Amino acid sequence: MGDRQAPYRYFKPRKMASWVTELEDILWPANNIVEKIKKRAKSFADAGIDTAINFGFHLRFDFSDYFEMLHGYFKNVCDELHKYGIKFMDHYSCNLVERPRTKEDLYFLHNAHKHHVLLHKDSKAAEFARYEGYRFQDLCEKRVDDGTRGYSWNYQAEMFCHNNPDFLDMHKKYLQRLLEEVPIDGLEIDDMCDYGSFSTCACEYCKERFRKEFGRELPPFEDKDFWGNTDGHPTTWGNYDNPAFRDWVMLKANSARDHIKMVKSIIGDRPLMTCCSATGPMVLNGLGLNLERFMDNLDLLMLENCGMGVNTVIWDRIEAEALMQKNIALNMGNAPALALSYSVYDTGAYMGWAFARFWGVSNWASTLEGRLSHDPGDFKEIHELIGPCNNWEDRYSPLDPCEGEDVYEVRLVNSLLNRENGHRDEQGYDHWTKSSSWSKALLRCNVGYRFVRFTELSDKDRLLSEDTPLIIDNCGVVSDEQFEAIKAYLEKGGKAVIVPPFGTKDAKGFRREKPLFELLEKGNYPGLVILENDLADEAIVKKLMESNVIRPRIRQLEGDDTWAVKIRKHKGRLVMHILNRAIEGIPHPDLTSPYGGGRILLDIKNTNKQEVLSYAVKTDRMEGPWENLYFMSPETGSVKREVAAEQISDDEVKITFSIKDIRLYGIVSQ
Repeated sequence: MGDRQAPYRYFKPRKMASWVTELEDILWPANNIVEKIKKRAKSFADAGIDTAINFGFHLRFDFSDYFEMLHGYFKNVCDELHKYGIKFMDHYSCNLVERPRTKEDLYFLHNAHKHHVLLHKDSKAAEFARYEGYRFQDLCEKRVDDGTRGYSWNYQAEMFCHNNPDFLDMHKKYLQRLLEEVPIDGLEIDDMCDYGSFSTCACEYCKERFRKEFGRELPPFEDKDFWGNTDGHPTTWGNYDNPAFRDWVMLKANSARDHIKMVKSIIGDRPLMTCCSATGPMVLNGLGLNLERFMDNLDLLMLENCGMGVNTVIWDRIEAEALMQKNIALNMGNAPALALSYSVYDTGAYMGWAFARFWGVSNWASTLEGRLSHDPGDFKEIHELIGPCNNWEDRYSPLDPCEGEDVYEVRLVNSLLNRENGHRDEQGYDHWTKSSSWSKALLRCNVGYRFVRFTELSDKDRLLSEDTPLIIDNCGVVSDEQFEAIKAYLEKGGKAVIVPPFGTKDAKGFRREKPLFELLEKGNYPGLVILENDLADEAIVKKLMESNVIRPRIRQLEGDDTWAVKIRKHKGRLVMHILNRAIEGIPHPDLTSPYGGGRILLDIKNTNKQEVLSYAVKTDRMEGPWENLYFMSPETGSVKREVAAEQISDDEVKITFSIKDIRLYGIVSQ
């Protein structure tokens, strides 16, 4: 497994939107369904959407009795969209079937997941449900404690096992049929994971794979040396001090990875992606969600970056995940990364679009009305919500995120080896918690950064190819190759901020006799900066700036410091993106979510106090002078505001512009 050098070779979604389906669509070819397809396809074209993706009929094998009509519907959709040059991707869950077990589960399912389009089997009929001769209940994961069928509390569903050869054969045959009957342009196949977490799977196939791949027997549930404390949620189970359990963690990820590999071998010359709404936290080990292990057989990446609730306005908490996935996509031949945002009202759609622009990734706009308390009577379709943003972009600022080059001053390390081996520091923080705190602090100080993942950290040539400072916090698991690369970087005069623990364990999670940190300390490297083990914040970043360890490209001279700034180079010219952090969510008066009754975002208001921003910007990374600048935003429409530019040194320009009445986002460009 390694980062991919071959360039991405498929179509590049930039403005994707969900093609939301409903249960009545299964009645195709009824005239009203056919007419609805035609009308919506035209509306998608008018809204500037370049890729539509199915959103519904999600737990696909729940519809095994209706594939002929469903595929006929999808073919009709493809045919209409293709008339406008719009691509269509199917999107479904491959290994879940909804099986609510109690009345409470049934009601919750229909309150929280209506957007799946629900047509699950009657509890009696479920016992006999099958496809291609395979009985579903024979394909299910088994619990590790009692051997019964596993259950997903997230989706009130039973789960097929990624290691069950009958399930893999069934899925393969379905894929072959789908591709034969529907001219789809790409696929997102979801739930390449294990929603039972560490409570599953103890089927014969998983046990046999554990024997063959790792030479181990799966211990009984009573073995606490392996399973650890099982009083909490199954995501928290397991004793990472036991190397056998660490192997079990890898088996989960490897099982989903190999399923993805099989899918990719079937779909041929079409791009593939899967849902992976997070990549960093250690809790994902139980789910087997490991995008860095999956990336070899994926072509596109997606991140569910925000929801519909009022807390969506606190967007800096999700930036780390966005930029982490962007780095993975960059190392997949510069593949598109897609940020999926859900919205109910216009402002929510604008926010999702702005987040994607700010991060330099493609936008996937979607509604999620199936997860609302009730129908307020004023829903819009997604093309109505996202059309104004897309059309403004096409007319005034057609930036291709795949062609943009991030300008950054820091490289922030997040090494997968820590997560896989269950590393935590003495305060209980995992590596991702520390790395993501740096992400937020750097963002709030307008310091450009990118992530360094475990593969790059292991590659001496890549690490030494630039002199950008490194930040390495709570990296307890360090391979020999990573240590040699870091040493070589420091010996060459590089700067590295290290927060211990560092190198207390090797690449397989075994404790070292001496932490590698002690060896670094003895090296007396002039560029080595050692910090106390605290969560990073703006104060720490500012101290590093004052001591010239970090040399920011942007210095704020005037205005509220709650505007986040990123600079990206597009075809040799610099474009500055600004995004407001000082915003408050205005909740809908009575719309709520089924998850804890959270309030739904209706609108936003900004709480900035000043109407002018001024920055000093280093321009040494661009070709030619930075002049004839203007400020624009969807909020200004066609109006370009003047940007006053003053050369204050050979490589630094002072810019000043008005943000009066701007609530969220804008750009400074030429």
